[in-house]
Amino acid sequence: MLIRNATLPDGHQRDVRVRGESIVEVGRDLDTSDQHVIEATGKRLFPGMVDAHVHFRQPGYPHKETWETGSRAAAAGGVTTVVDQPNTDPPTIDGEAFDQKAEFAADSVVDWGINGGVTADWIPNVLLRRRLFALGEVFLADSTGDMGIEADLFADALEAAADNDVPVTVHAEDADYFNDDAKARDDADAWSAFRTAKAEEKAVERACAVAKEHDTTIHIAHTSTPEGVDIASEAGMTTEVTPHHLLLSRRDLSELGTFGRMNPPLRREKRRQKLYERVVDGTVDMIATDHAPHTCEEKDASIWDAPSGVPGVETVLPLLLAEARDADSGLTYGRVRDLTARNPADVFGLPQKGAIEAGKDADLVLVDTTETSEINGEALHSKCDWTPFEGRDAVFPEWTMVRGTVVYERGDALADDATPQEDVFYDHGGQNVRGADSERLE
Repeated sequence: MLIRNATLPDGHQRDVRVRGESIVEVGRDLDTSDQHVIEATGKRLFPGMVDAHVHFRQPGYPHKETWETGSRAAAAGGVTTVVDQPNTDPPTIDGEAFDQKAEFAADSVVDWGINGGVTADWIPNVLLRRRLFALGEVFLADSTGDMGIEADLFADALEAAADNDVPVTVHAEDADYFNDDAKARDDADAWSAFRTAKAEEKAVERACAVAKEHDTTIHIAHTSTPEGVDIASEAGMTTEVTPHHLLLSRRDLSELGTFGRMNPPLRREKRRQKLYERVVDGTVDMIATDHAPHTCEEKDASIWDAPSGVPGVETVLPLLLAEARDADSGLTYGRVRDLTARNPADVFGLPQKGAIEAGKDADLVLVDTTETSEINGEALHSKCDWTPFEGRDAVFPEWTMVRGTVVYERGDALADDATPQEDVFYDHGGQNVRGADSERLE
């Protein structure tokens, strides 16, 4: 297959030859003989996104999301690798739970990784022999799944992970800095007032200090404050920012209500703007969604009873591409590539992913950045059928390819006239990016 005249994220126009599962050649005016040719003139070709933080809810909560529905949503948004977190039921804290989740992951149309969890009941000597993507998110305060741990166990987990050459990601909030006075309120903003910005700052500071004591590095998940980003960066650790912390703030809660409750919560607009600056300037390493679907019925509750989390795996890359269309945003297409593909592949050691280069997996996304469409939650493919980004402009993929196989084509891109077409998903088996079986590589 030859993808001809595609504009790459750096602005250069190139042909990309794919054979089997890999990119075999990138250049100008490549020979088209005996090739299936895709004409991409005027369109941009991106490496598929590596979303290092999703919650596909299976096993335990398939009414919220399954590996089939979640991975289809990922593919429709240009995400070609997803990494599932451990707070399912059962939690992924031992070998048996890992193996059970891996069986469900066989339904995924995109490639995947599975993170292992840390609780007082975890079995590290068995869990760490599995082909884990990473350890974490290690919860320093309770969130969905009640997996918050104490300081001593965190230090033990860092040691065990280092001994087994497994990365560690951290959910950094310190409950000692939660504001209990906010519990007297019942407005949507009460959750942000309760789980304070200082709670994140202090937890990031402590987590980085413990990591340095053990001569290791950690990755801070869903960093929601510029202060947290700066602390981690200065300590030599890496960070991710979610699309909701990047694009939404507490001023959106009057419209979102309890649908805007997540952990960590939305911050004030000035903090959001400073966080955006750090995403643009390179201080933040990657964007990851923390895709956390719940049903509308579950979210339609009081601020103290609604579950935390919002969906995002299908809308993250389209939202970022729409931002990059605006020269005033400061966000370039090259920076979007780095945040979504190159950097997560580098940070988590995925040499086959993250770039449009010969020898890499052919994980590719074709988009037409000259056109935008409005996000409509009911038209998305996640099982939960809603989004906090309703009505926002986005640039959705025309098609998404995983290891040389087109797994998704957008309906209106397929239509050659005004006749509406359904989105099409193709049969494809995603693979564990750490290896095909359940045992870790020696």
